[in-house]
Parts: sequence; structure tokens; C-alpha cells
Amino acid sequence: MLKKIATGVLAAAATTALALSLPTAASATSPDYDDYSEYWGPVYAKHHQAKAQGWVGVNWDHDGESNEVHVKGKLYDLDNRTYNQGGKCAYVKFQASDFDDDWSPVYSKKYCGYPGYKPFQFAEHDVSSLRVKVCQIGVHSNYPTKCGPWQYLYTAESE
Repeated sequence: MLKKIATGVLAAAATTALALSLPTAASATSPDYDDYSEYWGPVYAKHHQAKAQGWVGVNWDHDGESNEVHVKGKLYDLDNRTYNQGGKCAYVKFQASDFDDDWSPVYSKKYCGYPGYKPFQFAEHDVSSLRVKVCQIGVHSNYPTKCGPWQYLYTAESE
């Protein structure tokens, strides 16, 4: 009987801790971004050796013809190997689609520093869709490898 009570108490404590660690709906919106605001991620590289997560907010002009997208996030290096052992850095890249559905790169960030993270932020105008991909990259390389899939963070049609 005592074992069942202890298990119940531990389960309740774990549920409470999880609920407190998740962003609430009230904090997910910002008065400055009342058109669209959402937390995203985590998004992982292949084999989960790097990840990124953050927030995206969108404001449209009064005519609904133009918007401004703001992205904030953190890029985590999760590869605990040394560079001599084949360890790599974390890399995140974003692409945006304009209103003609043409994709172009808009932002990228590299971070080397297991077990830490590096914050980033950027803004882009006139975005129809925004997507993110997390990869790994060599410390002295310009070519990302071990990328995860593209994850869509925002599409104008979903509003």
C-alpha cells in the first residue's frame, strides 16, 4: 500500500514539473505580435547531435499585404566527441518563401561548444512560409552534413 502511495505522489510531482516547464498559451503570445506567435522546436539534426528551438512572431500591415517575421531561438551543440574523435558543431539554417512561392536562404548560424548553446535572432519581411533545418558542420568547414528534415515554422495560409 505504501509503495502505491509513493508511486502516486512521484507521478503527480513529475506531471506538475512537466506542466510548469512548458510555455503556457498566455506566454506564447506577445502584445507586439498579435497576428501570429508560436514557440517552435526542438528541431534536431540527424542522430540528435544538434538541436534548435525558439519562437516565431508575425505582424501584418494594416492592409494585409506585407508582413514582418521575427525569429528568436537557441542553437545547441549536443556532440560530446572531441574534434579529433570526429565531433562536429551545430548548424541551423532558415529559408523563407516570398509571396510568389520562391524559396531563398535568409539566416544561418554555426555553434561549436558542447554542451552549451548560442542564442540567435533575425527578422525578415514579406514571408509567405518559413522553414528550418538543423545540421552538423565541421569546425573549419562551410558544408553542413547530417541534416535533419525541413520543419515548417510558419505559413501564411495557416493563419
